Amino acid sequence: MSEGFKTRSADRVESTTRFFDRRDSTTRFSDRVGAYIAARPRYPDAIAPLLVRELNLPVDAVIADIGSGTGISSAPFLAAGFTVLGVEPNEAMRVAAERDLAGQARFRSVNGTGEATSLATASVDLVIAGQAFHWFDPERFGAEVLRILKPDGALALFWNSRVNDASPFMAEYDRLLIECCPEYREKWAKSHVDGTLTRHAPAMRIVFGGDWREAALDNAQVLDRAGLIARVESDSYAPKPGDPLHAPMVNALIALFDRHAQCDSVTINYRTRIFFGRPR
Repeated sequence: MSEGFKTRSADRVESTTRFFDRRDSTTRFSDRVGAYIAARPRYPDAIAPLLVRELNLPVDAVIADIGSGTGISSAPFLAAGFTVLGVEPNEAMRVAAERDLAGQARFRSVNGTGEATSLATASVDLVIAGQAFHWFDPERFGAEVLRILKPDGALALFWNSRVNDASPFMAEYDRLLIECCPEYREKWAKSHVDGTLTRHAPAMRIVFGGDWREAALDNAQVLDRAGLIARVESDSYAPKPGDPLHAPMVNALIALFDRHAQCDSVTINYRTRIFFGRPR
């Protein structure tokens, strides 16, 4: 894994990108839980020690994972020995996390949202959000973060961002999404070109209230044919089974896989982008 660090000043980052529509953010993944568990990319284990080192977290830190979904974003921090409070409003995803992490004594599942976590005031050392921050209202989330953090507590936001120029397969994969997924084409494709930081900078300015730091880790996902289909079906913008656009999308994915598979698998390349600091 490689790491890269930068410091960003909130008043120097410019973007005209509008916040994403959050009206159905707590329900839109309810019928995608199976695909999410099967094929959503994990986060590098190195993300937890990176934040421990950079934020000087105590060994007994309590971490609030907001928008924790099926528990994917909680896993590296549980593996590092921390107590994790997984806050998730979607019942189907929350139940999946409770089932998959049932053996983790340090995990507690919480029914709450990014704007109303139900956690106690000044009760956590670090707030994290993995692939979830863009669904939050930044003003209300920022206020909630400040409420639940202990003095000198920290915030870390991270995403798995596809590296579309990493291989011919990755370039074709992105073109397939543009062609087969109207919502991706209309709402998300340009933001992938512009980059994670540019896309989220306006909301991050609000929540951090000042400078933040940035790091990146290499990440990858190796998938067979069924896994590739499930990976796309886990995305909120992908046509669902029963949609007239679903079958053409699946046929295109099968053709894409067959063109590029090596040892009966393809690799999706990511950079895990991490933005962290102490909000004020």
